Order: sequence, then C-alpha cells, then structure tokens
Amino acid sequence: MATTDMDDYWNDVEVAMEYAHLVAFDGCHKIYLAMDEEQAEWFRNNYNGRDCTDMNFAASPKVMLEKVREWYESSCPLRFVSSVQTNHEDPNKGFVSLIPQGADEVYEDEDEDEDEMYV
Repeated sequence: MATTDMDDYWNDVEVAMEYAHLVAFDGCHKIYLAMDEEQAEWFRNNYNGRDCTDMNFAASPKVMLEKVREWYESSCPLRFVSSVQTNHEDPNKGFVSLIPQGADEVYEDEDEDEDEMYV
C-alpha cells in the first residue's frame, strides 16, 4: 500500500495554488483555496474577521503558499487544507482534500507498546 507523506501533500497544495484566487483560514483549523471567483467572493464576504478570527488573503501563488504554510503551522491539530470550486449541482463535490486531517500525526507502533507492557 502506497503512503503519502507531507511533502506529497504540500506538492499538491503548491500545484493547486497556481490556480487559486485567494486563500482563507477560519482561525482554527480549516484552510481553503478558492479556485474560482465565485468561491473567492464567498470567502471575502464570510471569512473577513468581522465576527471571529477568520481571514482571507490574496497575492501571488508563492506568497499565498507561504501564508497557507504559516496558518497550517499555527493552527490546531484538527487542521486540513482543501480547495473549493463552485459546483451548483452538488456543492459538496466542489471540495478537494489537499492535506487531510491528521496527515501529519505520528503514530507509535502498537506492537512495540505491547512488547513493553510485558517486559
């Protein structure tokens, strides 16, 4: 079974960023790339920091990628990065997971823990 490491995920974010209109952060763990102008406008109107710590940011792809990395590093453990593109027929199909929740969690080998219990 092939595994994906964080470098692979960040590569996916970097590729998608070339087409993103802006990036948005809910101030806790949700990070989005708005892939069309309709989604960018939605984030401008709804992730604007008026009622909480959410925000949006538009710049060159390189600068937006740096901002997403900064947000990701400062966010809570439930963090994820998704791109979103307008899909009027099924809005849920407009979301693409780029870095899923838990992608950077490190799990201990359960066999090792069991061996240590019986020593």
